[in-house]
Amino acid sequence: MTQPEDTFISHLIELRDRLLKSIVAVVAVFVVLFAYPGASAIYDYLAQPMLATLPAGTRMIATGVITPFMVPVKVTMLAAFVLALPVVLYQAWSFIAPGLYLHEKRLALPLILSSTLLFLAGMAFCYFIVFQTVFQFIASFAPQSITPAPDIEAYLGFVMTMFIAFGLTFEVPVVVVLLLKTGITTLPALRQARGYVIVGAFVIAAVITPPDVISQFMLAVPLCLLYEVGLWIGRFVQPKEAQQEAA
Repeated sequence: MTQPEDTFISHLIELRDRLLKSIVAVVAVFVVLFAYPGASAIYDYLAQPMLATLPAGTRMIATGVITPFMVPVKVTMLAAFVLALPVVLYQAWSFIAPGLYLHEKRLALPLILSSTLLFLAGMAFCYFIVFQTVFQFIASFAPQSITPAPDIEAYLGFVMTMFIAFGLTFEVPVVVVLLLKTGITTLPALRQARGYVIVGAFVIAAVITPPDVISQFMLAVPLCLLYEVGLWIGRFVQPKEAQQEAA
């Protein structure tokens, strides 16, 4: 076997080992969560913002035969992945780090850590603030002649869409830093594009969020503010050549 082929095979073996370790970590956390506090308790916690806005004694419904079992299992698996994310990211970092230069390692590790923390912060903001506000706003418009009873599978799909939307929204500072650090654009150009970013933020919010003004504002406004945070951080991370040119 030639040297390039040997190196390629060794990389594949290492990638397989890293993936297996990541899967084992997620499955181990899933087993622990499934045993305690249990899939049902985890789903109840996820559904708490919706249940708090329903009339007293009202519960969510399940229209499928196996839905009451599968939906809590899916939620538990997602929770296991989030909790095992540090292990997954460590395995990914261990695989790519040997092929990076020193300055790339200095940039990659903070970006991985910051992007992870920002994504989790976006999910937390969505759960503790957005859900409470949006569900109460929607419940206030429900006619007295109906009793809301959301389907648990539809609720899970809605929650996951919102989590992903707000998690990606909180990644805006990382995107701005990457654009500046790689030299794709400059800080003055990003400042001039501020108006387009604001319009785009409200368009994205109108497409992703429910058709109510509150949820759209609660996605668009943080996106614009985080863009400004990225511009502020970009003053310190843009290449020296770009700093001199801007000056």
